[in-house]
Amino acid sequence: MKIGVLAQATETAVETIRFYEKEALLPIPGRTESNYRIYGQEHIERLMFIRHCRSLDMALDEIRALLRFKEAPQQNCGGVNELLEEHLEHVAQRIRELRALEKQLKGLLEQCSTAAAASDCGILKELSSEVPARAFRRAATKHVHGTH
Repeated sequence: MKIGVLAQATETAVETIRFYEKEALLPIPGRTESNYRIYGQEHIERLMFIRHCRSLDMALDEIRALLRFKEAPQQNCGGVNELLEEHLEHVAQRIRELRALEKQLKGLLEQCSTAAAASDCGILKELSSEVPARAFRRAATKHVHGTH
């Protein structure tokens, strides 16, 4: 099948498929005589696996590691459990960060409970102050990079 059919079969954008190929998550497809990429069932299965992992917010490196386990079915799967435990801790950390963000946003809403002139808006004044900017810089340093 051509890339458009693969895209439809897996509900994946063509650009995303090409990206996964470039990232070596999908095997390089064969080519027709007219140089079109030709995909098979193995591409559908692998792409569905990748999409399922992405729906669990797994990073590409995590998916690569899982694919290595999948490609070595005789290998002990303890590493899969470790990877998932680490990912679960990352998710828990993100939940804590999102709760802190929710608290900050609710605090902002309390600064301006009624509609007024923008020049009197407590939210805009609070966002313009140095205190939130410092808090943002602190929060940004806690972000776990390489996970998206």
